[in-house]
Amino acid sequence: MNVNNDHEILISRAGEYLNGLLNEVFHHNSDHRAVVVYDTHCLLSSILSQGYMRCLSDAVFIDFSTTTSDEILEIFNQLQPSDFVALVQSTSFRLNDFRMRIELFKRKIKVIEHPHLSRMSDEEAPYYIDSLAYDCDYYRGVGHALKNKIDTAPSGVLDTGGELLVYGSPFECAKLNIGDYSQMNNVGGQFPLGEVFTEAQDLTAVNGRVKIFSFGDVTYKLNYPKTPITLTIVEGQVVECENSIPEFDQILSNIRRDEGGVVWVRELGFGLNRAFSKTRTVADTGTYERMCGVHLSLGAKHGIYGKPGFKRRDGRYHVDVFADTQTFTLGDQVVYRDGAWIVF
Repeated sequence: MNVNNDHEILISRAGEYLNGLLNEVFHHNSDHRAVVVYDTHCLLSSILSQGYMRCLSDAVFIDFSTTTSDEILEIFNQLQPSDFVALVQSTSFRLNDFRMRIELFKRKIKVIEHPHLSRMSDEEAPYYIDSLAYDCDYYRGVGHALKNKIDTAPSGVLDTGGELLVYGSPFECAKLNIGDYSQMNNVGGQFPLGEVFTEAQDLTAVNGRVKIFSFGDVTYKLNYPKTPITLTIVEGQVVECENSIPEFDQILSNIRRDEGGVVWVRELGFGLNRAFSKTRTVADTGTYERMCGVHLSLGAKHGIYGKPGFKRRDGRYHVDVFADTQTFTLGDQVVYRDGAWIVF
């Protein structure tokens, strides 16, 4: 294997996909400045930073490892609304009290953030890079169609191979992460793209059983048990767990210890990104949750949707678990089958 040639292919592909995002999602052009803050502490951060160098030749490139916080802030202070910043991070950049993405958004600056890249192995790098390819018709077509069906559905059923989890309630107004910022205050966020999410309006109306094939563990990496874990959910809470493993038991124990002895099921996430599947996986939970399929969150924390009796400061956990989905039905229509969304 020619490692150098393989890296060149990945850099070229990254440059192509990032250029597509810059054009179709961020509408960036030479009238606005661009800044890329990066490190090279892992393969993915090195590939992405070189990809940006190919499609943003006029940008200011800042090596986070060799640049002081004051120097970075001075460059940021020169930016104007609608300028662009990319953050390519092996872990997560910190500038004292300056929360990069949040503070840049306050200044109306467009931001694309690639955090925690070092959680993914070198072998997973091609999957991550593929996840940056932007198919506008697919993401916006499926995303908006799925949102419309969620917002009007009286109920839903998640089938994980004969185990049924029934949502006997309408859903909260679905939120989109599909690269369409036309109705949003901020332009950008954490990439890759590809998710529509909601939760039951009445959390206690969620009942049944669900098989999960992976979950985010205490290190924020995906854990894949040999046998799918089956959860029994009664009135929105996990009451029983079959085929569990110690790492998952630890998750449930932590949630019960810190959240009043119960494990709530909250987020219902519909991933759209076709670069990820049950067989094309990456270790970082925050990245993999875009996987084309269904995931749920365990724990009381879900800041997007307020609920009576749930205080934001009391919810400490939001643990993503990935359903071994065969079908998902909204109302009387199957919207997911055989690893794909069928919403038209």
